[in-house]
Amino acid sequence: AQFVESGGGLAQPGGSLTLSCTASGFSADRYTIGWFRQAPGEMRVGVSCIDSGAHRTFYRKSVTGRFTISRDNAKNTVYLQMNSLKPEDTAVYYCNKPLPHLPWGPGTQVTVSS
Repeated sequence: AQFVESGGGLAQPGGSLTLSCTASGFSADRYTIGWFRQAPGEMRVGVSCIDSGAHRTFYRKSVTGRFTISRDNAKNTVYLQMNSLKPEDTAVYYCNKPLPHLPWGPGTQVTVSS
């Protein structure tokens, strides 16, 4: 059981990317799922999360109003729409459920640079 992230890439400041997080080997529809990111030399931090029924969401302050989390339980997938990207959003992005975490997936690199 693992999550697999995709959708990262290079974006210009002010640009947009949409990340996908797909559960592999199990059904994630019963879990709250979170997006996390780890910038070079820094600890991994939580960015956003969504409950199992997509009724409640949470965003860290630095991405509020720019990022939108959503999920499609039929596709076993959680998304992170990222708009108005800033250089400080550059990081490897991961998804996982709250503690206890599953083994971390490979993540997807997001680089925001002109």
